[in-house]
Amino acid sequence: MVESEASEDRDFRLEARAWLKANFPASLTNVPGLLFQGDRHAAEANADYQLWRARMTDKGWGVPTWEPRYGGAGLSATQAKIIGEELTAIGGFNPIRSYGTMMLGPTLLEYGDEAQKLEHLPWIASHERRWCQGFSEPGAGSDLASLQMRCTDMGDHWLVSGQKIWTSGADQADWCFALVRTDTSRKQGGISFLLIDMQSEGIEARPIVLISGSTHFCEVFFNDVKVPKGNLVGQVNHGWSIAKRLLQFERNSLSEVKADITPLAPMAHDYLGTDALGRIDSPDLRARMVRNGMRHAAYMATVRRFAQEAKNGGPSHGVSTLKNLWSGIIQERGELLIELMGANGLGWSGDAYAEAEREATRAWLHSKAFSIYGGSYEVQNNITAKHTLGLPG
Repeated sequence: MVESEASEDRDFRLEARAWLKANFPASLTNVPGLLFQGDRHAAEANADYQLWRARMTDKGWGVPTWEPRYGGAGLSATQAKIIGEELTAIGGFNPIRSYGTMMLGPTLLEYGDEAQKLEHLPWIASHERRWCQGFSEPGAGSDLASLQMRCTDMGDHWLVSGQKIWTSGADQADWCFALVRTDTSRKQGGISFLLIDMQSEGIEARPIVLISGSTHFCEVFFNDVKVPKGNLVGQVNHGWSIAKRLLQFERNSLSEVKADITPLAPMAHDYLGTDALGRIDSPDLRARMVRNGMRHAAYMATVRRFAQEAKNGGPSHGVSTLKNLWSGIIQERGELLIELMGANGLGWSGDAYAEAEREATRAWLHSKAFSIYGGSYEVQNNITAKHTLGLPG
């Protein structure tokens, strides 16, 4: 509990602490929430997760700052932060966290009409409707504005044809928020923002096997897909501004401090042993671990500073800086973990390696994508240079 908290915030913290203690299933303690958020089948097969999701949905605490009519609890940002802190303290996680809550939901709250909000937000708030993000294309990655997926006005509906790639969770998603081209004569000015039902005829999602062994990325084909006119968010050809705002929300979510990071020092003691003074018995590795820990501490301090500066607003261009900082810290940590494990850190399968060792290998390989997805490292540096440092484009 923070001593400087206002009395009403202290009271709410005690209330949140008691409710979470009474309602969070003990079997889910310290279980990574991503296990269920990224894998629909794992979520549906776990009764305790389903119970936890239902309780948080009824309470409205999955999206605590959203208004009750949209499935939230109408709480303040401070109260939402308290819930997150108390969840972390008991080894818990938010079962509602998803692409819907992190990206589309905040975007619809700003740009969607009331019918769209009522149609989609309550389902997002209960995590019963899963979303995927249809932005990147084979020829439009970092230069996203060059996308070519066509969206033709057919009078009473839109007709969508084209391909998206690196679409996370598309094979398990119910809906897709996508950027489509409605005008071929302009680049950014010819893009619209569309909501597409993934059960529509003409959609095929194919998982992509990654070097880490996971298949959460997909390539998605849209073959003359009919989309209702009411699924357009904002105005025709004005989707680029909406997309930029959504990407800010995405980068903000990617830059958030993760609560499930295991300290490296105890593992280094186990694998490397200690010297006569009880220190990790590798001065060079020890120094690099300290450096990584210092970068992490500085990052957390920067997050707190940014949060204070943006207390009455939304995520700013500073999230590009945070995203790059976090990517570097996690990638460096993955390298350190593999190094301190030695040959055990290169295990892929079999009983010769512990589950944690096999997972470390996969996490190390997967971390290579952190500086690419959500906007590449170079693109984020350009945003920081232009909007934070004021340098010329």
